[in-house]
Amino acid sequence: MSRYIGPVCRLCRREGIKLMLKGSRCYSAKCPMERQSRNRPPGMHFWRRRKSTSYGIRLREKQKVKRYYGVYERQFVLYFARAEKAKGNTGEVLLSLLERRLDNVIRKLGFAASPKAAREVVGHGHILVNNRKIDRPSYQVRVGDTIGVRSKDGSQKLIRQNLETCGGPTSQGWLELVPERLEATVAALPGRDDVQIPVEEQLIVEMCSR
Repeated sequence: MSRYIGPVCRLCRREGIKLMLKGSRCYSAKCPMERQSRNRPPGMHFWRRRKSTSYGIRLREKQKVKRYYGVYERQFVLYFARAEKAKGNTGEVLLSLLERRLDNVIRKLGFAASPKAAREVVGHGHILVNNRKIDRPSYQVRVGDTIGVRSKDGSQKLIRQNLETCGGPTSQGWLELVPERLEATVAALPGRDDVQIPVEEQLIVEMCSR
């Protein structure tokens, strides 16, 4: 799957839920999902579409998760392979692995307003994990890791502005944030209840296990 460079609100309309891909716009009345005239699948002839098949339903669940976490098909296949080999429920392990991506953690902490912005913040070297600069958005955080911001004025100013724009961090029981120090600690592994989009992970497992 190549990089998508089209309008991201179209992706939300296709999946029928808010994927929070536009940051603060998603909370405003400008969001297409809040407008009756645009709260429908994209395309001129959406009303002509047939009833979804069992394959189509499973595909939509997988696409929803991929778009929410911003991963490509090849990355998703690798995550699923890891989840299959791990102990426990495959679907829940898969979601836990995706939740532990550094770019997702940065977004949940309010250090960035959208998934794209979170990847840029990480990729530009503004984030420290255990006092080491990490510039890989796919980096997997572990229990006990300390996530902070570089001491440079530019990095500090950017993250504080993002915190104000986002209205603060998202409530996450597995992350402990100290806003004054722009520092957070991974207190536990994310559980199924920490996933903030409605998704039926069992359908994804059924599709990817074929």
